[in-house]
Amino acid sequence: MSGQSLHPPLVSAPLLPPMAPPCGIRPSPATWIRKNLFSTPFSGVLTICFTVLAAWLLHQFVSFAVLDAVWAGGQEECRANPDGACWPFIVEKFDYLRYGAYPVSERWRVDLTLAIGAVLIVWLLWKRAPRRNVAALLFFVAYPVVAFVLLRGVASFNLPVIDTVLWGGLLITLLMSIVGIVFSLPLGVLLALGRRSELPFVRAVCVIFIEVVRGVPFITVLFMANFMMPLFVPDYLTPDRLLRPLIAIALFSSAYMAEVVRAGLQAIPKGQYEAAKALGVSHFTMMRLIILPQALTIVIPGIVSTFIGLFKDTTLVAIVGIADFLRAVETARVDPNWAGPTISSTGYLFAGLVYWIFCFGMSRYSQSMERALARGHES
Repeated sequence: MSGQSLHPPLVSAPLLPPMAPPCGIRPSPATWIRKNLFSTPFSGVLTICFTVLAAWLLHQFVSFAVLDAVWAGGQEECRANPDGACWPFIVEKFDYLRYGAYPVSERWRVDLTLAIGAVLIVWLLWKRAPRRNVAALLFFVAYPVVAFVLLRGVASFNLPVIDTVLWGGLLITLLMSIVGIVFSLPLGVLLALGRRSELPFVRAVCVIFIEVVRGVPFITVLFMANFMMPLFVPDYLTPDRLLRPLIAIALFSSAYMAEVVRAGLQAIPKGQYEAAKALGVSHFTMMRLIILPQALTIVIPGIVSTFIGLFKDTTLVAIVGIADFLRAVETARVDPNWAGPTISSTGYLFAGLVYWIFCFGMSRYSQSMERALARGHES
């Protein structure tokens, strides 16, 4: 016993494979680049080629828009520079691009309308803002009336009536977009619910409307609204020339919105419906408080994508004689007083930047909402 050790023999433990770092630890930039951009020789070649192409395109853009551009001066300086943008042209035409032919002395009404709308939109979309229900009530109920009175004019309020023929520019684009967004979402929700209704007549009407509208180009809907709508109503009830495309764009967008919302409704598990019915919740309350909030949360990317497409589709109203922002750019660039080698390119570049700012803003806001909702579900 004395020759034996009192301690058990040591047994070497098997070597375990290295564990992956915890999810909360982000890899270093070098590790991320090696894993995602240079994981294989082919991936590395593609990364280098596209990096060179992007650098060349960025250089061309910066050279035209900034380095070689004309920033001060007038028509002569722009005519003498064939290599860069002519920003004095945009400065000269900026008011026309914003208001169209709206009378100069009354343009304060446009500014006031847009300012009120911007304040209400920020109040409504800011997630930490107090009394957002009041903001929604003001924006959807009171603001349309105030905007109509300010823009159109009412003689009893000492506001001269401004015919819609004179409206144009960014005013028209924002008006078309806001009206389309405000009306397409609730109409789309109603159509989506109607398409899933157990009533055959309601379901058939909604299906026919959605499939017919989605089966024709937006231009066709615009022409139908502009030329055929007056044939079905008396002369004294004929919609205004600006109201017709507004109705068309709201109906057209609502059909696409209905399919987006329907996808969200189909993604809700049946257990949600069964649990609500087991608790004795009415169908209306169930849809309003349980099903629709979840469905709309699921399809936020699709809803925002539809809004972005709607905003860009407003350029098509120029076909029926509405002078939107892009049409204002077209009209401004053919001014013989500003004939120059880069006038058209400058106008289209400015238009592209404006559309990109609005679309990018909507996209970023939707992403922030998705992240906030995701954190809410995790907690």
